[in-house]
Amino acid sequence: MSRLQELRDRRAYACRLTPDRVLRTLDEAEAFLRDRGLLTRTADSALPSLYEACHEDPYAPGRGGFGEWPATKWPWFGELADRDGIYRLKVHRRGKNLLVTEETAAILDPICRSEVERMRRDSPEWARLLDHLAAAGPSEPEDLKVELDLKPKELKGILFPLELCGAVIRRNGVLERWDQAFPEPAHPGGPAELLVAAVRAAVVAREQEVGRWFAWRWLFSPELVESLVTAGRLERPEPGWLAVPGR
Repeated sequence: MSRLQELRDRRAYACRLTPDRVLRTLDEAEAFLRDRGLLTRTADSALPSLYEACHEDPYAPGRGGFGEWPATKWPWFGELADRDGIYRLKVHRRGKNLLVTEETAAILDPICRSEVERMRRDSPEWARLLDHLAAAGPSEPEDLKVELDLKPKELKGILFPLELCGAVIRRNGVLERWDQAFPEPAHPGGPAELLVAAVRAAVVAREQEVGRWFAWRWLFSPELVESLVTAGRLERPEPGWLAVPGR
């Protein structure tokens, strides 16, 4: 058996891609998340997916969107996000939801913390909202509309890039800056650590897609990948594929 096929078989087991590995309870789903470190909602990349592991017929087959979510297990994503030590972020791809554990959040911390400062510098609108949250503390969206004199569409337009880059997160509907949710800086972390953790979660992935997993595409350059391969932290089981060495 080739190394790549071995990894694909391991991925099928670890990411619960076969019906015999179906998630049957919410507790099993939580254990799956804590084992992988992060979960997408739907299957849209090599990253492990909660709904894919549910192996349940869709609510409204063929209708697209929400209709393709699992018929009865679709609330699990939000219910997991309400559990201790689990966070729902919008840093996946173009603002898609991602569940992460506390350990993965610590890896994200240096990136998101630096994004708070970068986005304050880059836009007066972003700076105004971020500074308001710093002064007022975690806030409901309705309060921000009133306190910042913003229309719903205006607030949505400001928040989208801030949440996309991790500068602002939502917990139970409340908005807060990353450095309010995580007051103490975490080390180590950063792009290299995140890329290794994400490839480990996926088990094996096509090299061309890993740079598109997160919002910060400029951080995940081919040079970073090459440096991790050279350092032995990532391997190419075959050209065009990435995995974490060892078992």
